[in-house]
Amino acid sequence: MNLLQAIILGIVQGLTEFIPISSTAHLVFASRYTNLYNGDAAMTTATMAVIQLGTLAAVFVYFASDVWGISSAFVRDHWNFVFNRRKMRFSGTDGSRPIFLSPEAWLGWLIIIGSIPIGTVGLLFKDFIEGPGTKNLWFIATMLIAVALLLTLAEWLGSQRKTMRNLGIWDAVIVGFAQVLALMPGASRSGSTIMGGLFAGQTRETAARFSFLLSIPAITASGLLELREAWHILPDESFVPLLVGTIVAGVVGYLAIWFLMSFLKKNTTGIFIAYRIILGIVILVLLWQGVIDPVVQ
Repeated sequence: MNLLQAIILGIVQGLTEFIPISSTAHLVFASRYTNLYNGDAAMTTATMAVIQLGTLAAVFVYFASDVWGISSAFVRDHWNFVFNRRKMRFSGTDGSRPIFLSPEAWLGWLIIIGSIPIGTVGLLFKDFIEGPGTKNLWFIATMLIAVALLLTLAEWLGSQRKTMRNLGIWDAVIVGFAQVLALMPGASRSGSTIMGGLFAGQTRETAARFSFLLSIPAITASGLLELREAWHILPDESFVPLLVGTIVAGVVGYLAIWFLMSFLKKNTTGIFIAYRIILGIVILVLLWQGVIDPVVQ
């Protein structure tokens, strides 16, 4: 991988990781048309996962106060519970939050619960996810359209009343299982989790914020795991460009988060739905006409 390829991948990753249009779909095209590693699926997957660490850094910076508040409250409340021997009682609008936990500490538990599905499925199907089958454009195009239709349904059916203070276990479960869709190329992690949040009755801004916070364990785990493997399978000359690409992804990712959070305060996800459907149809037509190959030969 050279410097130009790394910068292009970093820009694409930063723009598409958080905007619900599928980072995998766009990275597959970017890696294909920059001829990254001559189409080697394992090297390409490792590179994509490592560059994700840049967007993870963007989440930490943008939500620094949230991350600190959740972490400190989580440690403090459990310390007090263990050593002050407080009784276990429940509160919250849905009766699911133990009363000894502050809303911030409870949010920490919701992030843990919501991360279990993707962690379990990701480990069980790791070999398939990293294989060439996940880069098939027929499947990517289908998932682009399918998740767009589900997101449309979520916009119509969701009550959009819940804020961060109203989230309960079912929110974590629904959004957590929706995040599993992100393992399928073309689905989009942010698109899937925002869709799940809307189905659970969250406001668009809340769904996006919870989606970003929920991304921290998933991106951290996949990025660090692939970083270890990338160290062994990528050529030595790729590591400087990879570092540059990761930094670029972080800067662009921060801007993408800022844009989406501001955008969803006043707008629906309609523009992203339309983009996904148009892109999916264009890819299907090009495949049907034989203009592009479904997989790199």
